[in-house]
Amino acid sequence: MLSKRIIPCLDVRDGKTTKGIKFRDNVDIGDPVEMARFYYEAGADEIVFYDITASSEKRDIMIDVVRRVAETIFIPFSVGGGIRTIEDMRKVLLAGAEKVSVNSAAVKNPEIISKGAEAFGNQCVVLGMDVKHVGKNEDIPSGYEIVINGGRTFMGIDALEWAIEAEKLGAGEICLNSIDADGTCEGYELALTSLISENVGIPVIASGGAGKPEHLYDVLTKGKADAALIASMVHYGTYSISGIKSHLDKNGVKVRKSW
Repeated sequence: MLSKRIIPCLDVRDGKTTKGIKFRDNVDIGDPVEMARFYYEAGADEIVFYDITASSEKRDIMIDVVRRVAETIFIPFSVGGGIRTIEDMRKVLLAGAEKVSVNSAAVKNPEIISKGAEAFGNQCVVLGMDVKHVGKNEDIPSGYEIVINGGRTFMGIDALEWAIEAEKLGAGEICLNSIDADGTCEGYELALTSLISENVGIPVIASGGAGKPEHLYDVLTKGKADAALIASMVHYGTYSISGIKSHLDKNGVKVRKSW
């Protein structure tokens, strides 16, 4: 069995790491380069970097920050935000990232997934999905809708159908973020995570809601996720990566040891 991955997430706005709740009321909490280095040394399996306002502001990603982070860490590094073209993907990969996450751009132009997979390999293309629970209806049979532009624009697209389609197009991984759970520290959206995990054959990273180690245990077992994104619980020093991994290990979840 593959080890489950623990992945700190750095949401970046105006060059600073920021954190909000349900995509609102963000506050700046630190320098992304320093934080990436800290988490790398603390035993993170990967780092995820999102330029959270690049898409809504219709600008390019902050490539200089990407390059500085990549020079600082020596673990897989995934980057998203404002990536709209194959050339954008190329710039991010050349700056040192191992993976590129496409979200809003992929919804508007799904071909970017297939073209990116063809150019750089499926393993480099991550589909970021921002999802809101809206209740089941004719257009959204799963009850979960895709939202883009940093949680601002509802698309009328069913999350499960989009995940399945993205895998067919060539996405190598899905980062699944629950807007409802984001920043609440009350636990991941287990029903959503298991729904997507059970219906695709590619790895699913659960995102949104981590507040204590038990939440990671739940999403990696009941939610069937392959990895868990964490933010608030480590950004504010409430828990350490080694402490989280130790808890998982003691409860039978295979992780790469860092303690």
